[in-house]
Amino acid sequence: MRAHSTAMNKEFQLRFDALRERIEARLESYFAGDLSLLEAMRYSVAAGGKRIRPVFTLAFVEACRDHVCGTEEAMDAACAVELLHTYSLIHDDLPAMDDDDMRRGKPSNHVAFGEALAILAGDALQAEAFAKIAGCDLPAERVVKMIAALAEAAGADGICGGQTFDMQGSDDLYRVHSMKTASLIAAAVKIGVIAAGGSAEQLSAAEEFANGVGLAFQIRDDVLDATGSAEALGKPVGSDAEQGKQTFYTRYGAAECERLIAEHTKAAKDAVRAAFVDAELLCAIADELAMREN
Repeated sequence: MRAHSTAMNKEFQLRFDALRERIEARLESYFAGDLSLLEAMRYSVAAGGKRIRPVFTLAFVEACRDHVCGTEEAMDAACAVELLHTYSLIHDDLPAMDDDDMRRGKPSNHVAFGEALAILAGDALQAEAFAKIAGCDLPAERVVKMIAALAEAAGADGICGGQTFDMQGSDDLYRVHSMKTASLIAAAVKIGVIAAGGSAEQLSAAEEFANGVGLAFQIRDDVLDATGSAEALGKPVGSDAEQGKQTFYTRYGAAECERLIAEHTKAAKDAVRAAFVDAELLCAIADELAMREN
């Protein structure tokens, strides 16, 4: 989150930063060794990013006030979501996919390590994501449900299916990005509720939140790709237009995109406020994402 945020006050910024710092520390402990594959994995995991998805996992653990686990027990599960996200970015950047040479202000994995090793690094990160959840010190039935949630987000009904539709030039933007973007956010929030032993009502509200936040996030991405700078975003801009892709920005224009971002963000906030005792950190993050500049 940017330090000069207008959406997140100091209290929520401190809570967000505390969760993010713990996530960073755990991620830094992974993949020690001098094997070239491990080096390629570390390279992309350590490249930065907002860590929104794992923060959401831990924030939903906290939001389930009657939970029987704390954020520490769910830490590896939260980091698993980030590992899966990182795998998806490595593969999205490949020449056969989006063919992007920069990611988070650094050369993409395939540029730094070669295409073959980048593919293997992505494959290994996906496998490690499931291993991290499987190793969580939580009741077995919760672990199974968390694994199922992540698998659903990863496969044909999630990011892989969404990327396929995107590459094929589907004009159903809501379908593409509900699968490609919102599905992994949905996995993150569901894993938090499941880890904490939340109710069915809370799980449903978390999914609704993820759908709203995920669509708002993607619409903002499309706006920034058209209007932002490569320096601010840490990746190439204008690539969607160059490839002739249909985006929310090209279809609706700037003003309607802002209206849609506000609409989806409000729906997300309304969902969690109705189901959780303390949803204000979640709402603050949703507002921050809606207003982000990178």
